[in-house]
Amino acid sequence: MADPRSADVPPADQAMLDYALTLTQAPHTVTAETVAALRGAGFDDRAIHDICAVTAYYAFVNRIADGLGVELEERFRP
Repeated sequence: MADPRSADVPPADQAMLDYALTLTQAPHTVTAETVAALRGAGFDDRAIHDICAVTAYYAFVNRIADGLGVELEERFRP
């Protein structure tokens, strides 16, 4: 999917994608209101923690790989 913000997914999934994109692209903009939007979409504190942890871990691992000059295997290259 080229643009997760225009994905045809249920509203809760869209809220999760929006949050993950914000946390990845502009983490300094995440506020209590950002998290409240996830609660409004039906996520409890545990689910919000898990969404945050998975998103942050993915970014962390990618930074480590980028920092070490690791290249994608041929089968994963666009």
